[in-house]
Amino acid sequence: MKPTLQTVADEVGVSRSTVSNAYGRPDQLSPELRERILDAARRLGYAGPNPTARSLRRGRAGAIGVLFTDVLSYAFKDPFAVRFLQGLSLAAERHSTGLLLIPIPDDADAARAAVRNAAVDGFCVFCVAEGHPARQAILERGLPVVGTELHATDPEMLAAGVDEVAATRTAGAHLTALGHHRVAIIADLLHPALGPLTTPVRGPEDVSYQGDRERMRGYQQAWEKAGLDWDEVTIINVAGNSREAGLDGAARALDRRDRPTALIAFSDVIALGALDALRARGLRAGRDVSVIGFDDIPQAAEAGLTTVRQPAKEKGRIAGELLLDPPATAEGRRVALPTELIVRASTGPALDGRN
Repeated sequence: MKPTLQTVADEVGVSRSTVSNAYGRPDQLSPELRERILDAARRLGYAGPNPTARSLRRGRAGAIGVLFTDVLSYAFKDPFAVRFLQGLSLAAERHSTGLLLIPIPDDADAARAAVRNAAVDGFCVFCVAEGHPARQAILERGLPVVGTELHATDPEMLAAGVDEVAATRTAGAHLTALGHHRVAIIADLLHPALGPLTTPVRGPEDVSYQGDRERMRGYQQAWEKAGLDWDEVTIINVAGNSREAGLDGAARALDRRDRPTALIAFSDVIALGALDALRARGLRAGRDVSVIGFDDIPQAAEAGLTTVRQPAKEKGRIAGELLLDPPATAEGRRVALPTELIVRASTGPALDGRN
């Protein structure tokens, strides 16, 4: 039978609380008694009190739960996620707090259980759609939560984010000024009910994830300001935020008879896949078809990708500070970070005869 706190207490002839103090409050015991207890624990094979239970009794778990809607490896593969987590880690270290990465299962009950069972002091929500069962479970726990959506409907949510609408409105104005109006938007997280490469989404109102919804709204506003027909825009939902998914989505757009003059990706990773698709067809970005991304990850500059820059590391750091040291008043609970359109070689004028 596995030894317990009581097993050690019986062996030494002391109370359970005395054994507990040997681990958690050694100043309450004489050095001799503490050594007798620890020696007995070693002989019996007792590893010490459960750290989760001990932290909960203290009222602090010492960790932030970071929610992902993907497999755990996504946190280490996506360049933007890596930078965001670096910033979040800086804040956590400053407050002597750890990070618990929580991938969210597809099953609703399992997702709720993952949140309910997490021994954390608060949650950071990264790319989780509003109304997701995991987000509902967070609200039920009543713990502080920070996200990256400035306009989240939950008034209690803290946020460190960017004005997605303004950012893509600027990017859209860049494309329309170059003569582009027949374009394809390639994104993931448009709607959980959609399979990859399906296109029933016609506008922002059909998108479930707020970040993508606002990015699409910015492009739509740019189209309206330029007097262009939004119905000419092709919208492609892809299977995840990956280079491979971007390649597949771009291939679907480029192989159409009415090939678009520009590809709009909602992340740089997807945009890099679009560049791969162009090369595979002997097409050059910025000359034959323009490509624009979002994030400005390090690989974007190497590829000559036009994109919207947002401060990933700073976004994570501020999210962590808001969660671990929240403002005393409502003012400052949502922090807007700057964006900048970075124009590189991947965008150019729409070709005559195809615009």
